[in-house]
Amino acid sequence: MAQPAFRPKLAGVCTVYRKHSHTQHIIDRFLEGYGWNGVHHKPAMDLVSLYVDQHPPEDLTPDRAARFPAMKVCNSIQDALTLGTGKLAVDGVVLVGEHGDYPKTEKGQVQYPRYQFFQQIVDVFKSSGKSVPVFNDKHLSWKWEWAKEMYDTSRAMRFPLMSGSSLAVTWRIPSVEMPSGVKIQEALCVCYGGVDSYDYHGLETLQCMVERRKGGESGVKWLQAYRGEQFWQAHRDGVWPKDLFEAALCRSHTLTPARPGFNDMFPSLDDMKRLVKNPVAYRYQHTDGLMCTMILMSGLVEDFNFAARIEGRSEPFSTQMYLPMPPGRTTLANFFSPLVNNFEQMYVTGKETYPAERGLLTTGLTAAGVDSLFAGGRKLDTPHLKIAYQAPKESTFWRS
Repeated sequence: MAQPAFRPKLAGVCTVYRKHSHTQHIIDRFLEGYGWNGVHHKPAMDLVSLYVDQHPPEDLTPDRAARFPAMKVCNSIQDALTLGTGKLAVDGVVLVGEHGDYPKTEKGQVQYPRYQFFQQIVDVFKSSGKSVPVFNDKHLSWKWEWAKEMYDTSRAMRFPLMSGSSLAVTWRIPSVEMPSGVKIQEALCVCYGGVDSYDYHGLETLQCMVERRKGGESGVKWLQAYRGEQFWQAHRDGVWPKDLFEAALCRSHTLTPARPGFNDMFPSLDDMKRLVKNPVAYRYQHTDGLMCTMILMSGLVEDFNFAARIEGRSEPFSTQMYLPMPPGRTTLANFFSPLVNNFEQMYVTGKETYPAERGLLTTGLTAAGVDSLFAGGRKLDTPHLKIAYQAPKESTFWRS
């Protein structure tokens, strides 16, 4: 990365700062630096202030404040952005609204206050008559209307807004990119985790690949969710293509053995039903006709595996978004490094390194999936997700 002509000053706005939280994974990289391309990389910018909303017994905030006295710990978001001057005094904002003790909606969504934090950030922008780039960790909000407002505000006020997780920018095995401008006939992701959390990661896995297709992204017209026996019936009926499901599953490094003592048995339907207690799928159609399926199969896999059928190619195109967990969870997860590196560039250049619309669309898909599940698996029209954009030709995933 080219050295900037100035050192941007950053404000961190976070929910909780404890061991292995997203705040630690992200904020620590600005304070401590991180490994990048074989060397220790220290971002050419300074995290000068920090607001943390909750302080559990294992809070790391006091330790970081003592070790990094140049970083001011603030009691409000306004103070973190103004440094007590009454006007915006930083060049970028890092918003990490993940983890912490927050209530859930009746649909099971954790009400992380990303939107409320964003509103307070924007209030400072408005009162100061200027704005700066903002990164928002993971999806924009649990509530679609708030997410859309966040995106629209960034466009109206003309400040860069990046969001998302490591899935789109981490290593891939094999290290391949979806060719730009190809015709994708169908795409599928097999992964794991919970609803309104890891489903977002699976949707982001899909979206960062299919957005590169011929014509670019056109948005999504409908979505239908499947869970439990509805899932297994849909799987038996071939609602999603078996060849892509198996191609994605073959990329997994964590596939649970189908039989005790054997590690080369591909799981049958009965095996999967025995191993996976609460399967979930979101199947949806883009406005240009592309069909996609995101499948959560906790108990069978613990990774994120993608497959697609491309016109003119006889075999499925497939890869794994590689997220290796640290041994014994004693260190920071390396896959946060490419995420931080991407939005670090935004603070220097003032430009988003990947489309803001991807974050908006995957946020909307996550909310639609939750809504469909809450409605018993009803198919939902999604005219509000007619979000069209062009993906850049250059790749942003980690290849070193």
